[in-house]
Amino acid sequence: MTGRGTDGQGGQRELARLSAILDRTLSSEGDLSSRSSQATYFVRTHAGFPAQVVRAPSGPCGARPHRTECRPHLPATPITSSPAPTAPESSFAELGVPSSLTAALAAGGITTPRPIQARTLPDALAGRDVLGRAETGSGKTLAFGLPLLVRTAGHGRRLAGQPRGLVLVPTRELADQVHAELVPLANVLGLRLLAVYGGVPLHRQAQQLRRGTDVVVATPGRLQDLLRQGACSLDAVAIAVLDEADHMADMGFLPAVTALLDRVPAGGQRLLFSATLDGQVDTLVRRYLTDPVRHTVAPSAAGTAGMDHQVRTVEATDKVAVAAELAGRPGRTLVFVRTKHRAARLARQLDQAGVRAGALHGNLAQPARTRALAAFAAGTVPVLVATDIAARGIHVDGIDLVLHFDPPAEPKAYLHRSGRTARSGAAGTVITLVLPEQATDVAKLHRRAGVGAPALAAEPTTARPPARTGPRPPGGRRRRRRPAIASG
Repeated sequence: MTGRGTDGQGGQRELARLSAILDRTLSSEGDLSSRSSQATYFVRTHAGFPAQVVRAPSGPCGARPHRTECRPHLPATPITSSPAPTAPESSFAELGVPSSLTAALAAGGITTPRPIQARTLPDALAGRDVLGRAETGSGKTLAFGLPLLVRTAGHGRRLAGQPRGLVLVPTRELADQVHAELVPLANVLGLRLLAVYGGVPLHRQAQQLRRGTDVVVATPGRLQDLLRQGACSLDAVAIAVLDEADHMADMGFLPAVTALLDRVPAGGQRLLFSATLDGQVDTLVRRYLTDPVRHTVAPSAAGTAGMDHQVRTVEATDKVAVAAELAGRPGRTLVFVRTKHRAARLARQLDQAGVRAGALHGNLAQPARTRALAAFAAGTVPVLVATDIAARGIHVDGIDLVLHFDPPAEPKAYLHRSGRTARSGAAGTVITLVLPEQATDVAKLHRRAGVGAPALAAEPTTARPPARTGPRPPGGRRRRRRPAIASG
C-alpha cells in the first residue's frame, strides 16, 4: 500500500506530522499505550513504510479480486476520532486530490478540507475500504465523492447500462443534492453522472442508463426497478458508496440495500458514511467492507457550538398560534411534524395566519417536493413544514430555527432534526413545543439526547424566539390567505 511522502525527507516529515496527529487524537480518547500498535500501523501505511499487507493483483479501478487477500497482521483496524474544531488543516492537494479538481473546488470557494474529508480522503484515494462517521452536513459528500470520481476516471470506459460507480442514498432529495454537488467535478474529469429515484418516469431514466453513464446515484427501490427491467447491470461496479447508512436502516431499506450489494462484484472498494454506526449498520460493515479504515469526526448535533435548545410548554388550543408567532420571525424556519397530513394542514394554517409556508412530505409528487425545497432554499418561502423525510440529507444553508411542532419519538430523531440548524459554525435555535401531558416524556428525551433544555412558557401572539438573522418573509405577516407552496 502506498501513501504520500514515501521516500527521503518528505516521508520523514509526513511520518512526524501523522504521528503528532495520532498522539493528540488517541490521547484524547483514552489510554494511548493500549492502542500503540494501531497507531503504528496507521502511520506506517500512510507515510509510505512497508505495511504488513499482502496486496492481490489489481483489477479494474484497483479492485481486489477476493476480500480475503488484503489483511493486516494486526489485531484491529485503526480508528481516528476527534472533535471537528481540532482537526488539523491541510489542502486538498496535500491529501492527493488531482490539481484539476482542486482548481474546480477553489473556483466554487472550497479551499480547505473539512475534518471528515481530511481524515478519509488519503485512504479512499488509495483504494481502501472506508467507514466514516460524521454528522449530517459535515462534508461527507466530497469525502466519498472525490475518491469515487478520481478512481472511476482512472480505470475502465463508459458502457451502456453498466455504471462503474454506485452511490446509494435513502431519499430523493439527497440523491438530487449529491448529484448536484458532484456533477461539476465529474464534468472536469469527463464523467457522466445520473441520479435515479422514484417519482419521475422510469422509462426516461432507463433511456439515460442505456446511453451510458459512469456513476449512478440512486435510491434503493428505484434502482431495483431498473434492474428488474433490464435497463441496468451492476456487474461493472468497482466502487460502491453507502451514504446515510443509518437512515436507510431506520427507513427499512436494508433488505433492498443488501440485495443490491450482493449484485456488485466482490473485491471492489466500499465506502460507508453514516452519522451513527450502531445496530444494523454494523451488520453491513461486517458483511460488505474488507478491513475498513474507520474515521470518526462526530460531535453530536446536540453539542454543536451555537445551538440553543429550548422547550416551550403550550396548550393544545394555542399550539398553532405559538408556532405561527415563532415561525413568523425573520429568517428561515424548518418545522417538523410526525405525519404527512399534519404537514399539509399546518402549512395551510400558517399561511392563513400570514406566515408564508410550504410543505414537504411523502404524498407529494417529486416535482412538487423539488419546488418546495427550492423555494425554501431560495428564501422566497421562509418556512417549511416537513415530516422526518427532511431530517437527513437536506442541506439548506441559513436555517435559523428548527421547530419541533410534534416532539420526536426517540433521541436519534431529535438530533437528526435539530442538526438542520447551527451548521458550519453558525448559530441556531431549536425549540420543542410541548403539551403539559408530554412534559415528562420530552424531558427524558432530552436527557437521553444529551441536551439541557430549560422549560420556557409561551403565550400565543407574544412568544418570541431569540433574535435571529435572515431574510424577512416577503410582504411580512399579512392576515390574508396566500397560496401555499407545495402544500397539497
